[in-house]
Amino acid sequence: MMWVLFGALALASGLFIALPLRRGASVRSLGRSDSTMAILRDQLAEVDRDRARGLISKAEADAATIEVKRRMLALSRQSEKATMEAGSGRGVLLVAAGLVPALAVVLYLLSGSPDVPSVAFADRADERAESAEIAELAGRLQDQLESDPEGGPTEGWQLLAAVYSRMNRPAAAAEVYGRLLDREDATSATFSLYAEALIQAENGIVTPDAEGALDRAQELDPSNPAATFYKSVAMEQAGARADARDLLLARLDASDGFQPWMESFVARANLLGDQIGADAISLADYAPMLRGPDAADMAAASEMSEEDRGAFIRSMVDGLATRLEENPDDLDGWLRLGRAYAVLGDTEKSRSAYESAEALLADVPQDDPRRAVVRNALGGSSE
Repeated sequence: MMWVLFGALALASGLFIALPLRRGASVRSLGRSDSTMAILRDQLAEVDRDRARGLISKAEADAATIEVKRRMLALSRQSEKATMEAGSGRGVLLVAAGLVPALAVVLYLLSGSPDVPSVAFADRADERAESAEIAELAGRLQDQLESDPEGGPTEGWQLLAAVYSRMNRPAAAAEVYGRLLDREDATSATFSLYAEALIQAENGIVTPDAEGALDRAQELDPSNPAATFYKSVAMEQAGARADARDLLLARLDASDGFQPWMESFVARANLLGDQIGADAISLADYAPMLRGPDAADMAAASEMSEEDRGAFIRSMVDGLATRLEENPDDLDGWLRLGRAYAVLGDTEKSRSAYESAEALLADVPQDDPRRAVVRNALGGSSE
């Protein structure tokens, strides 16, 4: 019975492909070329009417007629070529309509195991249950906020938007952030988060609404790194690559010391630089503390053995760890320490450093890029 069902499905699939192709020679719909040809004919008639009414001279009319006829000829040639290609491709598709199901059957007979359950699907049972629970909680939260006669607290809507973003529902997150734009407590972060959700919903395209939100975010806080970054994306998509790069460099120049978002800025600036032939920049140009040892240190290190050199690097990292014990509120310091331990291959200490950084994120804006750094380092556990 199962094989009969599979055979029927394969036959139906083949017919869906084959029948329209067989009718293709006799059934012809009005396509783009037909519409364009009709427009060109109308343009010829319009030229004749304008010439008859004296709106254009005979020379202008002749020139316009020649140009329109040239376009008609080019379009006719393109249509003939497309028809020939379609005809030659039709046979291939007809063969594929029968061959693909046959190959699928052979492959299934060789390696198929209909009695074996989908292990991957079964393993994701807990993940699916968690996703369903989060979706249910998000729905309850939204119902509660919408039923609030005072419109619901801003913090509640921000939490809901963050949940939708985590659920990979950027359009829903954008709709929620959009509710907050007209509130008195709307900040630069509100507008940049709204823009980011819109951009994600459009697969990276900066829409006019998103660009307008970015402009407003920059008005409220010119130092907002997220607004600057996505504004540069908008400028690049408009073809202004040099201006987009200059915007990133200006923000880097205005930074006082190292910030985690600078890595993304430098990477994007260099990507744009490759496209316009500009020199590459380095993160160390904007974060002196990342330049590493000076010439004297390098000379001393070059004379060390491999073991001594490793101990030298470890001592520098341990020195940073000691300073952080004395100043545990240095978020950027913990991020640098986490990266250093990761480079050294000390996974446990790296995670511990990032966990210390995570504990300092409570007072950091939701759109601060450092949140993403910590979240990625801890495997998505930080929000």
